[in-house]
Amino acid sequence: MKKLFLFFCLLSVYGQILAQTEKAPAYPLITHDPYFSIWSANDTLNGGHTRHWTGAEQPLLGIIKVDGQAYRFLGNEGKSYQSILPTADEQNYSSKYTEEMPAADWMNAGFDDRQWKTGAGAFGDNPSVAKTKWVSRDLWVRRTFTLGKTSLDNVFLKLQHDDNISVYLNGKQVFTTKGWTAKYIYIPIREAAHVLQAGKNVLAIHIENTAGGQSLDAGIVREQAPVNAAAVAKAIQQSVVVKATQTAYRFKCGGVDLSLRFTSPLLLNNLDLLARPVSYVDFTVQSNDGKVHTAELYFGASTNIAVNTPAQEVKAEQYHAGSLSLQKAGSVAQPVLAKKGDDLRIDWGYMYVAVPESDAAKQYITTAKAAIPSFLKKETATTVTTGINLVLNTVLPLGKVGSTAKTKTILLGYDDIYSIQYFHDNLKPWWKNDPSQTIEKQLTQAYADHQEILEQCTRFDDQLHTDAVAAGGETYAQLCELAYRQSIAAHKLVRSPQGELLFFSKENFSNGCINTVDVTYPSAPLFLIYNPELMKGMLNGIFYFSESGKYTKPYAAHDLGTYPLANGQVYGEGMPVEESGNMLLLTTAIAKMEGNADYAKKHWATLTTWANYLLKEGFDPATQLCTDDFAGHLARNANLSVKAILGIAGYAMLAEKLGYPDVARRFRDSALAMAPRWMQLANDGDHYTLAFEKQGTWSQKYNLVWDKVLGMHIFPESVFEKEIRYYLGKQQTYGLPLDSRRTYTKSDWIMWTATLANNRHDFEQFMLPLLRYAAESPTRVPLSDWHETTNGKQVGFQARSVVGGYFMKMLEQKIK
Repeated sequence: MKKLFLFFCLLSVYGQILAQTEKAPAYPLITHDPYFSIWSANDTLNGGHTRHWTGAEQPLLGIIKVDGQAYRFLGNEGKSYQSILPTADEQNYSSKYTEEMPAADWMNAGFDDRQWKTGAGAFGDNPSVAKTKWVSRDLWVRRTFTLGKTSLDNVFLKLQHDDNISVYLNGKQVFTTKGWTAKYIYIPIREAAHVLQAGKNVLAIHIENTAGGQSLDAGIVREQAPVNAAAVAKAIQQSVVVKATQTAYRFKCGGVDLSLRFTSPLLLNNLDLLARPVSYVDFTVQSNDGKVHTAELYFGASTNIAVNTPAQEVKAEQYHAGSLSLQKAGSVAQPVLAKKGDDLRIDWGYMYVAVPESDAAKQYITTAKAAIPSFLKKETATTVTTGINLVLNTVLPLGKVGSTAKTKTILLGYDDIYSIQYFHDNLKPWWKNDPSQTIEKQLTQAYADHQEILEQCTRFDDQLHTDAVAAGGETYAQLCELAYRQSIAAHKLVRSPQGELLFFSKENFSNGCINTVDVTYPSAPLFLIYNPELMKGMLNGIFYFSESGKYTKPYAAHDLGTYPLANGQVYGEGMPVEESGNMLLLTTAIAKMEGNADYAKKHWATLTTWANYLLKEGFDPATQLCTDDFAGHLARNANLSVKAILGIAGYAMLAEKLGYPDVARRFRDSALAMAPRWMQLANDGDHYTLAFEKQGTWSQKYNLVWDKVLGMHIFPESVFEKEIRYYLGKQQTYGLPLDSRRTYTKSDWIMWTATLANNRHDFEQFMLPLLRYAAESPTRVPLSDWHETTNGKQVGFQARSVVGGYFMKMLEQKIK
């Protein structure tokens, strides 16, 4: 009765969701790779700045002028700040500091700090960012500055800290918190008018490192009022629809309707198109009142797209190439492949905005502050500009707009020069495999193929939706559409010096690793369905790492480095059973999709080493990390044991295909013998335990899905049925918890678990809470795969490739 009540509640919620405009935690706009990736985190496109997936502002701005009245439909002017005391991303500075406990009055303006050390900001343990090394537990910092006047309002503390911090102005505490932030935050200083004084002032900080990395940078800024905000009305958004390769909006702008479509043509069966770093923004306008209107369209792209932090200096220019009018911008410094890490943006290479010359567009370059006024006042002077936080502006004349629709197109592109460092070789992006190619040629070809590519994308989007509905229903189809671009855009496509295709993932907002095997594993279903060559590209580097002798463990590596540097594993602790099982299962899945084991044959010796390791260590695993390590280390992990058993069975299937019947029989018999032992050790009456012989616990046994999808027939179907019945009674408002230890979940694993269901009714019961999570999550970031089932909040991770795992049900149907 309880399960039936929950199902009807979820049906009611589902009906409400379908009645609304399609909704997402964040909306994909420009999606190509971990660096060229721009999203809207608002339900209305003009509700805030567009952002990189990390959350850093990368503003796109769109305004249409109808009969002289301006309407903003894309982005907003946002907040701007004037520095009073600059941070290190704006200006070099020095300060006094000590790592030893100072006297009690250390924060006061009159304190004598002459015995303290002098160091440059910022402070921390990351030499690529920190100017002064800080690795002790505590740090005390004092910055002295002079003000000519004190009548300051709207004053903010600009702060980046890791970890716990207390901040003082002239001896008065103005902020304290526990925890950390990886980016700058702005905290209002309400006491500023009373605390700041003409003449000498002191900003004093105590920061305490409690775990992990450590860093500090702090300054003071003043918020500036937006310019000409009243002169621009807000366009009325009427709808938004997210499809696999396109996000489309409709707006009412006075007497004109505007349709806006962002297309990133990530078609997995066409590697050259997939790798072309060009997205389309299509604008279609039409009168909505039967009258003829005069209209003009403005589009602005911030040069923040080409830098890691807005304070980095950029150079921008414009020129003509072929039939296109182009704007180009990039950092002055051009530190190619000089940084690695998680919460980073690219600061090398060049962004491009392109329009056809035949559209007679006006293009010009301004500061961010001058961008909108220049359009409203028609001040369009252009120079080759060097500066900070610039905007590439394009104005498209629309002339008279009546009942006949008019369409204009803008192209956004990015040339990263070099994409990945692979064992110390710098690799160019895939599209540069042809040395005659230039970004201008790529943009020109993209425009020439524009209409054909849009038609291909529309056909693909429709087919994906149809196939997903057939596999798992309408709810499932919507979730797959939300996942498609995100999963692909968390990768970069290159070719190795050995000539192999490499498709590298970035472990977004997890630890920044590159080519992490337990990120590849959940991502796999999407790529197995649409192009197994890309699946091989996700495994090739790991095989090379072992087969080149650079990695000598008898089990598979965890990663190849920290993005974008793939020079060898950086993760401190291996995941022996996890990664070996992953590699064996994915190689088996490739063979299943291709109908042969040729790829496995190429790596047979390595696969054999890993299979033997699982045979020895996999069934009853000792305490070691697995992909769910954020829930803590766990010995005798029942789900990890399943992975080992099925990895062994997968190796047997490969041996059978390669004509090694004795090997196949030995390994299959071993897997078959392990299954009943597993059932006995994990049995807990109406379900199976989290860990062997640990009654009263449970977990999602998502690894079992390969037994069903690949047709291994190792475990009896009664195991799947028992687990599904139990899980249906454990669901929360926003999904099925990962296991009995906590209430959070991983949505990719829910998809795999749900695929164990033997009927559509049960499968859809797992989908309904996930759609509700996507629609109602208060955390506005690209789909997080790690969220709380009780309130829908993100726990961690975002914009990761693992949502490719949502396609597991479609993979099952394709194999059938």
